[in-house]
Amino acid sequence: MVKSTFISVIPQEENKGSVEFQVFSFTNKLQKVTSHLKLHKKDYLSQRGLQKTLGKRQRLLTYLSNKNKVRYKELIDQLDIRELKTR
Repeated sequence: MVKSTFISVIPQEENKGSVEFQVFSFTNKLQKVTSHLKLHKKDYLSQRGLQKTLGKRQRLLTYLSNKNKVRYKELIDQLDIRELKTR
C-alpha cells in the first residue's frame, strides 16, 4: 500500500507542520471516520466532522497547488486523492 510507505518518506518529528504531513494525517482520519460511518449510518455528528475535515484537507491542497504544482501532483499521486476541481 502506497499510503503506509509515504509516512516513512516524511520524518515524523521534523515535518508535522508541513502541508504534506497534514494532508496525510487528514486522509488517515477521513478513512477511519468513513469506515465508522459505514457501520453507523445515522451518526450525524461524525458526518459533520467528516465534512469539516474534508474542507480542511481541500483548503490545504488548494494552498499547495497554488504554491508548488510539482509537490501537489506528487502528493495526490502518492495518497491516491482525486485532483481538485477548478472553477
